[in-house]
Amino acid sequence: MPAAKDAPAATLMFAPVKGRGTVWALEHRFSSDAREQFDDGWGSLEQAAKEEVLAPGTQVIEEQVRSILAANDSPDIGFDLSINPYRGCEHGCIYCYARPTHSYLNLSPGLDFETKIVAKVNAAERLQAAFAQRGYVPKLLNIGSATDAYQPVERRLRITRAVIEVLQAHQHPFSLITKSAGVERDLDLIAPMAAQRLAAVYVSITTLDPQLARILEPRAASPERRLRTLRTLADAGVPVGVSVSPVIPFLNEPELERILEAARDAGATSAFSIVLRLPWEVNPLFQHWLEQHYPDRAARVMARVREMRGGRDNDSHFGSRMTGQGLWAQLLRQRLHKATARLGLQRARVELDLGRFARPAATASPGQASLF
Repeated sequence: MPAAKDAPAATLMFAPVKGRGTVWALEHRFSSDAREQFDDGWGSLEQAAKEEVLAPGTQVIEEQVRSILAANDSPDIGFDLSINPYRGCEHGCIYCYARPTHSYLNLSPGLDFETKIVAKVNAAERLQAAFAQRGYVPKLLNIGSATDAYQPVERRLRITRAVIEVLQAHQHPFSLITKSAGVERDLDLIAPMAAQRLAAVYVSITTLDPQLARILEPRAASPERRLRTLRTLADAGVPVGVSVSPVIPFLNEPELERILEAARDAGATSAFSIVLRLPWEVNPLFQHWLEQHYPDRAARVMARVREMRGGRDNDSHFGSRMTGQGLWAQLLRQRLHKATARLGLQRARVELDLGRFARPAATASPGQASLF
């Protein structure tokens, strides 16, 4: 796979484009062919970097999936099952740890991840089928753990809404995490479920700085808009929390306490945070982005990241991958604990009621009574 050392070379060719986290169609780790830019002596690399590039359009690929529930075996994640109605995410967050999943589709974790969106159009149907299985036992379920369930295409396809309708029909609890104000559209479903301890929503707020957000998460809702979403959800009686994730040293890390306070003031009652992760292709993409936007502090950021990751760019081990290790990671955890305690924000997730689940009735042949 492309190494982190490739990032500075890519900086010359792949200039930032408004509305995209990256325009680098980085080869994925399973690619059989490797390509690199070549300087022909005529200044072609410099010239290409200066030319105006239009933001690539978004392509939606509809997919019929066999199953929609994914089991979680990670001990450092607070849910057992997940639903991701989409693969890829138009929000274009440069740090997204889900980017490498596009490699399994033979697509680039770079540009393709945010421009080629796979929509699981039969998600609700497959969820209904899963609930109907006699061996199904309700477990803690999260929507949007990998890619945002309310990214722009959801306004048209309404796959997430259809999934929540199935959850409501069978009284199955769920949590949801998003960076989008689009979740407000489905309050007619979410609020009544929340009143029965069947729903909780977490809004991810990475920064309060609109300029940083615009290049870090180019197509996600603005920070101010996300705070308004928190207030709207809270006023509707929905338990809401804030995720200050990822924490990036020297970029959004100084804002940690201010973000928590703003979220509390907007109605959040709980909070959690995850430090920056750079798995697989995310590493060169993020370092490329750093060199483009923050060349003056790129080396400092990566030095601190490596300090948290035992001298490496990334640590994938359970127990440390979410929190980091070493002195700086300990200090960050202390700041989080002190701030949440001072602000009255709970560190534990909202407890949901698994006992209300109603299995779908078995489908009987016409004129035949169901046996179950």
